[in-house]
Amino acid sequence: MYIPGKVLKLVFMFALCNTTFAQNKITISGFIRDAGSGEALIGANIAIKGTNKGTASNEYGFYSLSIPEGEFSIIFRYIGYETIEKVVDLSEKYTLNIELQPVAVEGEEIVVTAMQEDKNVKSLEMSVATLDMRAIPKVPVVLGEGDILKSIQLLPGVTTGRENASGFNVRGGATDQNLILLDESPIYNSAHLLGFFSIFNSDAIKDVQLYKGGIPAQYGGRLSSVLDVRQNEGNNKSFHGAGGLGLISSRLLLEGPIQKDRGSFLIAGRRSYGDLLLKAANVLHDNSVYFYDLNFKGNWAIGTKNHFYASGYLGEDKLQMGESFTNAWGNDAVTLRWNHLFSDQLFSNFSGIFSDYQYSLDMFHRGLNWEAHIVNYNLKSDFSWYINDRHQLDFGAGMLYYEFQPGQITPIDDSSVQETILDKKFALEPALYLSNNHKISNKLSMQYGLRFTSFLRLGEQTIYQYENDAPILYNPDLGIHSNGVVVDSTAYLPGDIIKSFLGFEPRFSTRYTLNEQSCVKFSYNRTRQYIHLISNNTSPTPLDMWTPSGPYIEPQIADQFAIGYFRNFDNNVYESSLELYYKSMQNQLDYVDGADLVLNNNLETEILAGEGRAYGAEVYFKKNKGKLTGWLSYTLSRTERRVPGISADDPGINAGEFYPSNYDKTHDLSITFIFELKKGWSLSGNFVYASGTPTTYPASKYEFSGLILPQYEDRNQQRLPAYHRLDIGATMYDKLGGDWVFSIYNVYNRKNAYAVQFEQNPDEPTKTQAVKTYVFGIVPSISYSFQF
Repeated sequence: MYIPGKVLKLVFMFALCNTTFAQNKITISGFIRDAGSGEALIGANIAIKGTNKGTASNEYGFYSLSIPEGEFSIIFRYIGYETIEKVVDLSEKYTLNIELQPVAVEGEEIVVTAMQEDKNVKSLEMSVATLDMRAIPKVPVVLGEGDILKSIQLLPGVTTGRENASGFNVRGGATDQNLILLDESPIYNSAHLLGFFSIFNSDAIKDVQLYKGGIPAQYGGRLSSVLDVRQNEGNNKSFHGAGGLGLISSRLLLEGPIQKDRGSFLIAGRRSYGDLLLKAANVLHDNSVYFYDLNFKGNWAIGTKNHFYASGYLGEDKLQMGESFTNAWGNDAVTLRWNHLFSDQLFSNFSGIFSDYQYSLDMFHRGLNWEAHIVNYNLKSDFSWYINDRHQLDFGAGMLYYEFQPGQITPIDDSSVQETILDKKFALEPALYLSNNHKISNKLSMQYGLRFTSFLRLGEQTIYQYENDAPILYNPDLGIHSNGVVVDSTAYLPGDIIKSFLGFEPRFSTRYTLNEQSCVKFSYNRTRQYIHLISNNTSPTPLDMWTPSGPYIEPQIADQFAIGYFRNFDNNVYESSLELYYKSMQNQLDYVDGADLVLNNNLETEILAGEGRAYGAEVYFKKNKGKLTGWLSYTLSRTERRVPGISADDPGINAGEFYPSNYDKTHDLSITFIFELKKGWSLSGNFVYASGTPTTYPASKYEFSGLILPQYEDRNQQRLPAYHRLDIGATMYDKLGGDWVFSIYNVYNRKNAYAVQFEQNPDEPTKTQAVKTYVFGIVPSISYSFQF
């Protein structure tokens, strides 16, 4: 492709120039690991004492820094570990591997933590949060088990449409606009038990980063955010285990060396046992609900320049309601990776990734089984070139293949249901990216990059052509939409290109340092998303339909601008930030009134395309050290959609005017604290307040055939009552190294509305009454975690 070729040529010339500037410098490089387990430490800080030069370790613990010849003191730091200072006399390239010793840190950082104390003001990143896995179990959540997704919902800019919803929303984006990665493998449904738990077993997770804005060029495929989750590698020093017992589920983890200091393994499993208890008690024996998941990872080093990893995840949920239906869904993912050092300045990673999200539904009363899959195959390569102390060039390429299997319907037993297979859909998404971290001066740094993607919708499939190229029509007399008129069809063979798209995604971030304690940051990114979740639910369900862009569905495109002020206080004990953002989104899909989305082979006949916008302010204040630690986050925001009609007679949705999205929340406040006591106890708590989410109440009613029916008008013009709750928890540390966690979710038993429905009063049929549905009242819980 001509344009990307020119870009790469310019970059190559640029790199040659910078290499010339770096000729008189010496490179020191190596890996930083945990001395107790051999785990790579992500984001460890490497600083040259007495200078402003430094760097941080990457996702595999590797660092590289080019400095002038001479004798220097190099400081290696990582939160929760002893600081090491090494004196080196550099006259030639030097390899220095470091193992940092963990230490007990009183008042350790809580849930959102920087890998270095002053990262809030020193890092170029903005709109990025890193979770501290050691502290997540202390944060009280429903049913007591520490949860990654519940923790990130306490951050500014992150919301959820309803209590216990299975997805999350970032800066006005829909739930399908979050790229969720587990060891680089995409996860399409991140929830167990319809939102009670996330699929992430905290015992097996090492690092979690959430990018809300300023998304690096290496990430693509979703509009709004990236949740990058990395599993532990396994202890390569000695054998260890960990686990936990809760009211709903239990878990166990085993890890140890394959060969000491060279390779290791990890395997972790969880299972809920509510179904087993119900059967044992002979209660609701025809109903069942449970989940299980399994994490595994192994790694092996060959010499000093090659490291191989194999990791994966298997998980499934099952919900059975007597003889009515059985619903099952789950994710399978496998990632193979090869790290290779071409030189002490050029680090590479090559990945092969497979994922399969499957969901099924047995409807016994109708005699049918429905099974669907989304299968991904992905090959990618990533390179980091540490040119000198002012430039780091990241570049790479990827090839992602999609296979959508939206549904195969088969009869159960002797049912008269005819076997039906909905059209499979295939697509290919190649990508190239290039990014430069550029330290212009001691005060000014930039990260600028470009991502190029294309999307090829492939056969085999038959595509309908509609009269006037209109898959959906509007009848102004009846005020309803209907399917377009099919006039022809085209049968595409396997591998034929049905439709193609391509586009550039510029990424830019900058930081200007005001002083040692404060800075301002700005970011812009364009993102493109070629797949769509078609749903008429506020939060995703296992039965929602995913579909790729194609002849009648354009790719989603978003542009986001953000600016922020960042300030630390009292020697980095406190940190704060204020960020403003604006996001515009193109080709946002919404369903027409009365849409039939389930088992629909032609979704283009049920949806309209529009635009979206989201803007707001985020305030974040955190105390990092001391007996009392915690944070406050507040978001003031607005999220809107506008879906015009398909013709002058068609009013579209809400008469073609902007309306609040299903997950819009004007105010969102979270306060979290952890208080460390001396006698082996810690106390914790959350307070959450949020505006009610938009809903549509009936504007009037009418009688038809003796029934009183509601009449709805504009969409999402009313709101549910405000949401608020208080959670408290206490953690007791026993002498065996275990933790008892006691928590109470929703202490004052607030019955927050999940939905409000209107129905006839059974005693007075002419009157309509509102009925509130809620999920949780007060929920006490207890769990125990152990290590051996």
